[in-house]
Amino acid sequence: MANTISTHQPGPLQSAAAGVTTITTVVVGLWFIHAVNVAVGLNGYGIVPRTVDGLSGIIAAPFLHGSVSHIALNTVSLAILGSITMVRRRADFFLVSAVSAFTSGLGVWLIGAAGTTTIGASGVIFGYLGFLMARGFFERSLSAIALSAIVIWFFGGMVWGVLPTVGPMISWEAHLFGFLGGVGTARVLGKGIRRERRRQLASA
Repeated sequence: MANTISTHQPGPLQSAAAGVTTITTVVVGLWFIHAVNVAVGLNGYGIVPRTVDGLSGIIAAPFLHGSVSHIALNTVSLAILGSITMVRRRADFFLVSAVSAFTSGLGVWLIGAAGTTTIGASGVIFGYLGFLMARGFFERSLSAIALSAIVIWFFGGMVWGVLPTVGPMISWEAHLFGFLGGVGTARVLGKGIRRERRRQLASA
């Protein structure tokens, strides 16, 4: 018996609508968690460097924010860079989010200042930045290079946030390790895309 496999791919409008739904859901979720945080106080679950209890903050910290201005600033950056990360496919958004949240949190836990508690989604946001800036270099397609160039042009100034001179009460460690997580994800995915491209050329 022959089986028919559907090869239907969602159109641009369907993909865009799915991306908007994803970002909206994430943003609404973050603000809901912030409302709960204000009501009951969850900031103690952030990352406390080199403590056993602080390890759980690697998972919790990206969802917690210290103030309305903190979450508002992160919401704008996350919505913009997160949406651009989904230009090729939504799976990139989820993968970069997960990897950069982990690398950012682990980096803070390893080298962050003792006795501090780090919270916020900025490590993940810098993961999107690193991924988008590096994607063109590793993927080496005209579209990816153009996208990386656009991101560097408009958002490249953010990269200074990975330096210890960024300012007090801001975790440059979260920014740096989130950025590196994004670059690493771009490298792995880019290598896979180039390998698939070579395979298709060889079989053509």
